[in-house]
Amino acid sequence: MKELDLLKKDWKKNENSFEQVSETEIYKMIHKKSSSIVKWILIISILEVLLWTSISIFFNTDDYFKKMHQDELIPLLKGLTYFNYGVILIFIYLFYRNYIQITTTVSTKQLMKDILKTRKTVQCYVWYNLGMILISLIIGFVIAFTLTPETAVLRDKIVHNDKVMAITIGILLLLVTLAFVGAFWLFYRLLYGILLRRLYANYKELKKIDL
Repeated sequence: MKELDLLKKDWKKNENSFEQVSETEIYKMIHKKSSSIVKWILIISILEVLLWTSISIFFNTDDYFKKMHQDELIPLLKGLTYFNYGVILIFIYLFYRNYIQITTTVSTKQLMKDILKTRKTVQCYVWYNLGMILISLIIGFVIAFTLTPETAVLRDKIVHNDKVMAITIGILLLLVTLAFVGAFWLFYRLLYGILLRRLYANYKELKKIDL
């Protein structure tokens, strides 16, 4: 009986060591996967900036405003553009910092914190972009409606108290705005949502290990 008891104790010791090895391997795998996900978030954000920069080069609005004799709008819009790029560069730096932190961390608790911080940063980035898209659409609609010669007839009708026309235009602009913002929301949800769900799945697995 004593020998059996000793054997059971020895087995339990080995069982605990196997469990620790298993948890260590799981941590390493989750650590590697999380680092890879954050790296892709950083890469995608950089590619996104390059894409929008390339598009803006092909659509130069300065000449258009000069033709309409609205040169005073050029510095205002450029200021908004520079501000937007500045904020996006800050987000890219935060993504890079999160990537470095997740790559170099050796603590389960710290890795969990870094994952939650990364998810929050990405969510703020997405909401910021959606907000800027909304602001850009509003500015674009105001400029197109108040300054372009093509909308002169509509402006004249609204000035002459055509409430039906004003309500119709308002509803159309609202629908177009919702459609554009909704399309970009779906785009970001598909682009970053998959990565964030995988990252959160890693967090839940780490939480099981940490218990």
